[in-house]
Amino acid sequence: MTEQFQKEFRLKRGAHILNYISKFSATEKAIFGTLVILACVSALILATKASAIFMTEVPAYGGELREGEVGLPRTINPILAVSDVDRDLSALIYSGLTKYEKGSFVPDLAQSWTVSSDGLIYDFILRKGLTFQDGTELTSDDVAFTIQKIQDPLLKSPRQGDWANITVKQISPSEIQFALKQPYSGFLANTTIGIVPKHIWGAVNDDQFIFSQYNIQPVGSGPYKVDSISRDSGGIPVSYRLISWKDYAGKRPFISTISFYFFSREDKALSALNDGTIDSLPSIDPVEAKKLASNTAEGYTVLETPLPRIFGVFFNQTQSAILADPVVRNALDMATDRNAIIDSVLSGYGASAHGPIPTRLLSDLGITLDSSGNFDTAQLSAAQALLEKNGWRKNSSGIYEKKSSKPKTASTTLSFDIYTADAPDLVATAKLLKTQWLALGAQVDVQIFEPSDLYQNVIRTRKYDALLFGEQIGKDRDLYAFWHSSQRNAPGLNVAMYTNSKVDAVLTDIRTTSSTTIMINDYKKLDQLIQADLPALFLYSPDFIYAVPKTLAGVRLDSIITPADHWNSITSWYTETEKVWNIFK
Repeated sequence: MTEQFQKEFRLKRGAHILNYISKFSATEKAIFGTLVILACVSALILATKASAIFMTEVPAYGGELREGEVGLPRTINPILAVSDVDRDLSALIYSGLTKYEKGSFVPDLAQSWTVSSDGLIYDFILRKGLTFQDGTELTSDDVAFTIQKIQDPLLKSPRQGDWANITVKQISPSEIQFALKQPYSGFLANTTIGIVPKHIWGAVNDDQFIFSQYNIQPVGSGPYKVDSISRDSGGIPVSYRLISWKDYAGKRPFISTISFYFFSREDKALSALNDGTIDSLPSIDPVEAKKLASNTAEGYTVLETPLPRIFGVFFNQTQSAILADPVVRNALDMATDRNAIIDSVLSGYGASAHGPIPTRLLSDLGITLDSSGNFDTAQLSAAQALLEKNGWRKNSSGIYEKKSSKPKTASTTLSFDIYTADAPDLVATAKLLKTQWLALGAQVDVQIFEPSDLYQNVIRTRKYDALLFGEQIGKDRDLYAFWHSSQRNAPGLNVAMYTNSKVDAVLTDIRTTSSTTIMINDYKKLDQLIQADLPALFLYSPDFIYAVPKTLAGVRLDSIITPADHWNSITSWYTETEKVWNIFK
């Protein structure tokens, strides 16, 4: 047997060739050697070029992303998470039945699901072999436990409203069913909630739930798991190191490590970005983003995408008789330069809004809504002409007044207050509107409140003439809370106190239909009805702004609802590459 492997491989007539070469003169040997070297180099170059033609660069596993966060982690727990920091970490560590990608819901822990013909029963089948990051099996029992804890009034989960009046039923360890009281087309948005392990949290009573160590040492089933936590001398976390988890149910992420670094203020995080301590920073202030974008020599680039939020001035017509006049509302709309607000307040990071529905939110449904063009000075003149046509005249101070048709009754002055929160962007917007509307001939006073004060004493009581306010629309694309007449009183968010039976019917239809065609037509109708009545003056949708390293590829920001959604496409991100033959791509 050994003799088989002792055979020699010989070049045919090799001895004769060597003998012939040995007879070369020194010069001939030098020339021959040079020709051999040239032949080898040429062959190598040809091979390299051939490889370049038939090989492709593809993402490779490895690399690290160092992300900055303004704030500290407190409850890295999908049931309790409120802050952007907690939601960011939760989005990577936990996974839900579904996840939101490219504007639609796709399987995550769930393998599949069905919906009953009446839209009331959602039945989910879990993937096989699911486990948590500590190796414990994940079953429908964990799903049911998570939802029941969200529904527990003692825990006061911010997601409690999403799961009100929904019954959870375990069919088997791999099947779970949800029963709704009435059809709701946006229900799948609820199923993106991360699932927590019952074997850990089941032993924690309600009183201790928010204080559990597992809120800062989380165990989930997402694409990344906690590898280590660094703390300062007082035990406060200063950084988290997450590593990709090999048993994640979905696609394995390319980036091996994501490290989070926490900062007390944005200026400190920006300094860390500029000195290279961190690679990326989300939710950047627009003014700072403009500065970063101008530093083209730096190792980062600035990405942005519109958020599904609408900021506007909501008119309380029940309190202000002036704002109940459609002529006044239309004149104010015509005199508003939205682009000036976007450029001045948002440094260009935003899109103008002319209706109640954020344009980007509906783009996934293929909806394109009409919007007005850019503001020009002719609109201001047209707005003044509209007022004067309807009996308004300027007084000695340049403010419009309208004489009463009743004898001995004082004339009405075009004057009202704008109420808003003490936030830099809102205050700046309110002051700019005041200037624009003064040019029209309206006297506007700006009233500024601390956010909690604004809600308790102004919004909740509905005591304001006009409210500068922002509406955030979720993955369910549901505008019911903002415009249905049943939501005019707190805790409803119909802050314009708007009533329109046709709008109510459309909002209800959107909630209950399963037809995309019907939904598209309803959204268009909703936009037309509300714009016609003009119960609010819609201004802009701000951008989500994210600084990332230039070496990072595969990032998509097309499904951003909340800042934590910038991780939606994390499994496609990469910093490392390798070359493979095209047939293996």
